[in-house]
Amino acid sequence: MSKGYSLKNVNELSGGDDEFIAVLVQTFLEEIPPDLENMVQAVDADNPQMAYQYAHKMKPNLQLFDIDLLSQIKQIEAWSKTNKPKEEIKAVLDEIVSAVNVAIASLKVDFA
Repeated sequence: MSKGYSLKNVNELSGGDDEFIAVLVQTFLEEIPPDLENMVQAVDADNPQMAYQYAHKMKPNLQLFDIDLLSQIKQIEAWSKTNKPKEEIKAVLDEIVSAVNVAIASLKVDFA
């Protein structure tokens, strides 16, 4: 089963510094779960602007850990600029939540 993330970009950024990698992982594990939850709540509350803010905020961290959700994040951002109902974005949101939760669980195991 896939870990849902890769350290390729993290290793490039850190130059192989294990302490720095640990800080990046810890920061990801502290920031992403509440951001993800807040994005879900924003969509549930039909608050596209708030959903956009959280999607946009999470994008660099997801890219850093090579979590391939750029297309889905861009869909959330695009949805926020329309008047389409939240039901139209729910499936994309579910993909993001599922993939991010896999990565979070794997990172917790790998960096426990």
